Amino acid sequence: MPEILLLCEYPTLNGGERSMLAALDHIRAAGMTPVAMAPPDGPLAEELAARDVELIPFRVGQAVPDMKVENMHQRIVRHSLTYDKASVRRRLEEILLRRRPLLLHANSLSMGRLSGPVAARLCVPSIAHLRDIIRLSARAADDLNCHTRLLAVSEAVRRFHVSGGVDAEKFHVLHNGVDLDEYRPRPPTGYLHRELGLPADALLVGTVGQIGLRKGQDVLLRAAATTANRAPQVHFLIVGERNSEKEESRRFEADLHRASEGALAGRVHFLGRRGDVAALLNELTLLVHPARQEPLGRVLLEAAAAAAPVVATAVGGTPEIFPPHSHAARLVKPDDPAALAAAMLELLGDEPLRRRIALAARLRAETAFDAATTAKNLLKHYHAVAAL
Repeated sequence: MPEILLLCEYPTLNGGERSMLAALDHIRAAGMTPVAMAPPDGPLAEELAARDVELIPFRVGQAVPDMKVENMHQRIVRHSLTYDKASVRRRLEEILLRRRPLLLHANSLSMGRLSGPVAARLCVPSIAHLRDIIRLSARAADDLNCHTRLLAVSEAVRRFHVSGGVDAEKFHVLHNGVDLDEYRPRPPTGYLHRELGLPADALLVGTVGQIGLRKGQDVLLRAAATTANRAPQVHFLIVGERNSEKEESRRFEADLHRASEGALAGRVHFLGRRGDVAALLNELTLLVHPARQEPLGRVLLEAAAAAAPVVATAVGGTPEIFPPHSHAARLVKPDDPAALAAAMLELLGDEPLRRRIALAARLRAETAFDAATTAKNLLKHYHAVAAL
């Protein structure tokens, strides 16, 4: 069967990797063989092995954005590749010449930059999947424009990069999807309450995502501090871990732990990386996503599918998930603890409103973010690219 080479940057399992994994069965069902090029160790490699997907070891080193904060509401940064592009591209070229895939699918912006010139030089049909809102140099845009087709996870991502020089004619929006059976409404079982030793009537407000400035956990804790007295039965859960080893990231995490003391002592619980997010979402009273920027937050799609009431910031692709007419979430301005606190208190105090929002969110997931539909649309892009 013809091969689809999936070029992955990180060994971790975050939104981009999970979205790619969700398409594997559909790729196989369409008569194609997915083959991953990825770091050979870590959660992604383990998951690929469990799914019986061939993994070609491919490590590029650390590709780190230059964290220059230009706008705290968006955290736009310039991306710089820190590895030896020439040697890594030679390695990629060797693999492409040996495997002769039907097409190459670069699963991140950095891998799109890396692979674009190589795929074009070898006349290998290729797709770069852009999942970030990151300011690019003119050379980076040129590298991406070498691909046959470009996919953006949201219109916000597409619009941002077109304004930065990426070819609008090649650019298509493909929203991520989620498994609507894995993430579905379920009655809470209370297992998190028991795990954390909390009373059964405690209300759980959770946020899920990598610990870092962009995800805005600090904003949640500032909002929590202002609501502590008005909602004494509420506990706050921070789910996720810090992936960056940068000093600023370490300091950010340490600051979160300090912020969880004082008025919030005993009310903030750091749960780390979890493998039970699908079940965990059903235990939450609210899912809060206080991001400063979010191309298309996967946890928001998961929460919608699970019918977890959502309070989120209106940034990036989030309004595409929850447009105003859907009445499927409460959206607030970014970096505004007072607005976040007000939205949380409104929903915490109104159970019927939470139920209405939750049902509207599930409907939104069913009509717009079904993983099966996303995979079918991805396959349409594959066929179109391979036919060029």
